[in-house]
Amino acid sequence: MMDYATYMDALDRQLNQYLPQPNTPLYDALVKPKDLFRVPLREAEPLQFACIKKAFLHNYSNSKFYQKFCKEKSVTPDDIKTNEDLAKIPLIPDKFFKDYPSGKEFAVWLANIYTGELPHITVPQRNPSYDDVLKAYYAAGVIVSYSSGTGGRYTFIPRNKQTFMNAEYALAKTLVGMAYPFWKYDSYGYLLMPHPKKNLIFAGRALEVYFDAVKDVNVAIDREVTTELVQITMGRTKGLKSDLVRYFSYRMQKKMIDNIITWLETHDKAKDTITLLGAPYILYAVMEKLKAQGKSFDFGERGAVATGGGWKGLRNITSSEFRTEVNKVLGISERLVLDVYSMVEGNGWMIHCPEGHYLHVPYTYYKALVLDKEYQSVGYGEWGRFAFLDGIATSHPSFIVTGDQVKLLEHCPVCDRPGPVLEPEVKRAQGEDLRGCAEEVRRMLSKDIGQ
Repeated sequence: MMDYATYMDALDRQLNQYLPQPNTPLYDALVKPKDLFRVPLREAEPLQFACIKKAFLHNYSNSKFYQKFCKEKSVTPDDIKTNEDLAKIPLIPDKFFKDYPSGKEFAVWLANIYTGELPHITVPQRNPSYDDVLKAYYAAGVIVSYSSGTGGRYTFIPRNKQTFMNAEYALAKTLVGMAYPFWKYDSYGYLLMPHPKKNLIFAGRALEVYFDAVKDVNVAIDREVTTELVQITMGRTKGLKSDLVRYFSYRMQKKMIDNIITWLETHDKAKDTITLLGAPYILYAVMEKLKAQGKSFDFGERGAVATGGGWKGLRNITSSEFRTEVNKVLGISERLVLDVYSMVEGNGWMIHCPEGHYLHVPYTYYKALVLDKEYQSVGYGEWGRFAFLDGIATSHPSFIVTGDQVKLLEHCPVCDRPGPVLEPEVKRAQGEDLRGCAEEVRRMLSKDIGQ
């Protein structure tokens, strides 16, 4: 078995094109540490400060709306002198990114929240849809990914290519690092999300790195899923077209589940190493059908699962109960069933440790905060609203107050990693829409024409 440093060096070689530029605070904070979750706190603090301070200075200097926002709060980059001062950085409510117009004004709104010089964007339609605008931005090299809530409003976030690739690398590094020594390129994967190369749903799009991390990846939803399609399949539009779309989505779900079961049977017989990555709802549906058929597998240490995007819709099953089901039905060790918590507005990936399944924060480039009702920090050990400062983003100010309720602990109660963790179960604050890309996928696939 290769040692940890050699293992992570192999990942860096495989994902070399995703790495940030050398000789930058982000490179020092994200690439140089072999294990993002075992950096001693005294060493991590200056890395975190340099990385976030540079991101703040960049967004303050290159985003007119964010600079104006900061001036209203009487905060400038000169006020950020120590790690403790990071808490002074003005935080944007996540609802801001839901407050957008339609048509060509939507394209202008995106331009105004984009940090830096925007490439030339051509939107040929006279009254473009959201999808028309997203495609125009993508053609110019700007990836506008999205997520939505039950209230029907999307969250749109523009990223330049470098920011998006750095975020993907951060995801791969956290997953592969926590799963040590499981990962190897010569393995097989199944992405339980829409195809990243055909879609802009964030939790799908951010997983394009999966195709470079392992040699062979199948995709559960191998088609374009537009914002219009999400609206229809989640029941927000009516009529014959919406009925037909929901009906064919239902049929697609049945075929998708059968395809995954066939894939599992093939690779179990061949004794291959497999990973399943994406929406827990899809894997749960697969396991329910396997149980109904009286089938199970014994992948053991040849299999691993990483879920992300939300847990609603699983009949209130907890992540702990889900791990038990995976172990019973697929034979995969519970220590290799990990969940990832993130959001479209940021580039931080909180991930379960195999030992205790607490959500570890990547504290070398990302600072997690918990706020009370007055938006003041409550420190460790108390429930409050989750906020974060993100050192990766260069194309939008990623200093955000979210609608999630979390409890932040100073360190994991189970494993010996030194950094902060979130309690495993994340909740939505009262009055906030349910959100998460996995929830979008679940609702989209579970809509029957009879409902």
